[in-house]
Order: sequence, then structure tokens, then C-alpha cells
Amino acid sequence: MTTLDRERDLQDTALIDQVPDGFEPVGAAELNSWRRGFTPQAEIWNGRLAMVGLSVGLSVLLVARLASH
Repeated sequence: MTTLDRERDLQDTALIDQVPDGFEPVGAAELNSWRRGFTPQAEIWNGRLAMVGLSVGLSVLLVARLASH
């Protein structure tokens, strides 16, 4: 285990201590899992894919605009 890994573990432990009552801490693997339905994971993936789609759309428009001149 490297020093960086130890620092991350300490940060994760510190974040768990800051979680308010009634909420469960969620790890990165759980947060990035591919879940369907109205779940926090699905909303995160929806936002990520929307940003990718917007970036691709704007890139296509830019390339088309530059190619037409």
C-alpha cells in the first residue's frame, strides 16, 4: 500500500464520520454502478451521458461550421 492509498483511506474514514444521521455512506464503486430506475446512480449516469451528448453535438456543429468555409 502506497502513501497515497493510505491518505485516501484516511480521507474516506474522515468522510464517513461526517455523514449526517439517517444517511448511509456510499463508496465510489457503488456510486458508479449501472443501476436502472429512479436511483441516484441512474441520475448520475444520466447527467454524464447528457454532458457527453452535448459535447459531441457542439463538436459536430463546430466541425461542420469550419468545414463549410
